[in-house]
Amino acid sequence: MSDKSEQISVGNRVVVTGLGVVTSLGIGVSQFWNNIVAGKSGIEVVYSFDVSSFSCKVAGEVLDFEVSDYMDVKAAKHSDQFVHYAVAGAKLALGDANIKSGEVDPERFGVLIGSGIGGMRTINEQSRVFHEKGTRYVSPFMVPSLICNMASGIVAIEVCARGPNFSAVSACTSGTHSIGEAYHMLKLGKADVILAGGSEAAVSPLSFAGFCAMRAMSTSYNDRPHEASRPFDITRDGFVMANGSGIVVLETLEHALKRKAYIYCELAGYSASCDAYHITSPDPEARGLAKCLADLFKETKLLPADVDYINAHGTSTEYNDKAETKAIHRVFGDHAKNLLISSTKSMTGHLLGAAGGVEAAICAKVIETGKVPPTINYRNPDPDCYLNYVPNTAVDADINVAISDNLGFGGQNGALLFKKLS
Repeated sequence: MSDKSEQISVGNRVVVTGLGVVTSLGIGVSQFWNNIVAGKSGIEVVYSFDVSSFSCKVAGEVLDFEVSDYMDVKAAKHSDQFVHYAVAGAKLALGDANIKSGEVDPERFGVLIGSGIGGMRTINEQSRVFHEKGTRYVSPFMVPSLICNMASGIVAIEVCARGPNFSAVSACTSGTHSIGEAYHMLKLGKADVILAGGSEAAVSPLSFAGFCAMRAMSTSYNDRPHEASRPFDITRDGFVMANGSGIVVLETLEHALKRKAYIYCELAGYSASCDAYHITSPDPEARGLAKCLADLFKETKLLPADVDYINAHGTSTEYNDKAETKAIHRVFGDHAKNLLISSTKSMTGHLLGAAGGVEAAICAKVIETGKVPPTINYRNPDPDCYLNYVPNTAVDADINVAISDNLGFGGQNGALLFKKLS
């Protein structure tokens, strides 16, 4: 969508002008989107460490990633992989938005990039060093490498952004909460441009051991990794962990129009809630998520019946998929059967704190292209998951309004509402 400054009411509106993704399905939005629409899976047997002793042996790891393409190698050595992915996603997003160095007032340029876990690889490696060699060998860069806010901090250093800067740390809702809080800051006039989203690099022996101990990850498809993530299918048996980042460029509509930016869509709503039910399981009655979805419409004149598409959290776990279906039905009523719903985690795996960033980018592309990605591996419908999950093959549809929602441990919920700019 090009400049429409003469027809559009500006107000304090927020738009999406750039997308940056680093995933198992591709680095950069073009390659990633082509693979998503084609229904390809980025899930393979783990290659970065020996998984012979783990019950789950598959993940969505990022292949062919060269950190030197995005940041100084020496600086990269002093930061964790989740920071590398954040820097790459941010620079890809800025490139996609056609924002060059120095074109944004640094004082009005913010960064809000969340992470659910942060520097898990650093924790894993430095714990081993500590136990094998002793205190003197622990790296002085350990702490600044592992803390979650370093994604936002180092991205800001890399792109000279002196505006609002912090990281939402809310498990698998981190990316969505970061984008939502950036949206509010832009509406309040605290910045002109904000890089927002999530980054994660949790595929490591220690995190695998923890999630396997919880019996949360898929174990039945180790010999068929492309089939391991199967949201809403009755044969699902757990989520598949993945690495990567999803970063979007958000800016005020006024700023975007002034620089004649390409606009993917408008970000028109954000909400957050808590189940207050259990540390890991969603409320089976889905009251918290239903409230979160219903609250989206308080910030806009839109109604639930105006929504065309939902990118679901859809983790491929027994309880999440049922609860999410129930929440959608509670909020949308009879219109729920008309919704196109897909879980792109069936292809990307679950990027934990980065999931919301990647899935926000997908919503922007769905609105732009009219291509709705599928939920792959959906072959045996769960009777408790009874909506249209766009099974196995992408469809064409005119999408005016799209929602992305995410749930996190601790009962935290977040949702974003995107719409065509008009």
